Amino acid sequence: MRVLIVDDEPLARARLAALLGECDGIEIVDSIGDGEAALVAINQQNPDLLLLDINMPGLDGTTVAARLAGKARPQVIFCTAYEGHAVEAFELGAVDYLLKPVRLERLREALQRAQRRLDDAPREAAVWLYGRLGGEAVRIALDEVICLIAEEKYVLVEHAGGELLIEESLRQLEDAHPEQWIRLHRNCLAPRGRLLGLKTLDDGRVLARLDGTDNTPEVSRRNLPAVRKLLRLG
Repeated sequence: MRVLIVDDEPLARARLAALLGECDGIEIVDSIGDGEAALVAINQQNPDLLLLDINMPGLDGTTVAARLAGKARPQVIFCTAYEGHAVEAFELGAVDYLLKPVRLERLREALQRAQRRLDDAPREAAVWLYGRLGGEAVRIALDEVICLIAEEKYVLVEHAGGELLIEESLRQLEDAHPEQWIRLHRNCLAPRGRLLGLKTLDDGRVLARLDGTDNTPEVSRRNLPAVRKLLRLG
């Protein structure tokens, strides 16, 4: 099982790493100190499981978990010093809720629960976007898309490996996968899971910060309330 540790305390991360070293079949893919970096690492590393703290600066653990709710991977085990978030954690689908200092046997129990849930999860078929690059037909997995920008007769797909032009319109893509996208502007869609935050410029324009890119597409006034609601609710 591939595990990502997320905790803003270096000593806590080191302790969890040491405990995981005592557990069979575990690979630590990374050790992260904040929620926003965790979302980036999840997209890049594709872990099976998060060991996730709750009280962190920036995006806290429950917000990170809310962004992942409903997905087969990664599963989430909360590791926290506070008892008060347990109900919310399980409402978000957490596998387990471990209180610090985490004990080895409790961690092993939680890892076994996570593995059973992963084993029982249905395998989702990959969804692809198809286009042409250099005269050759290529495809990009929907999960790799960072944003979609309408350009005249085509849509530019910015993805983890570069850019691609496709012939489908934004409206067609939005109708085909309505649960996937948040509309930022009449000419721009972004995956809901890529939305990290907003930046307001001095002239009043609002830009979206997206996971996986330095590009910050503009958010129109019409779409701003929906974007803010998504960020607020995770």
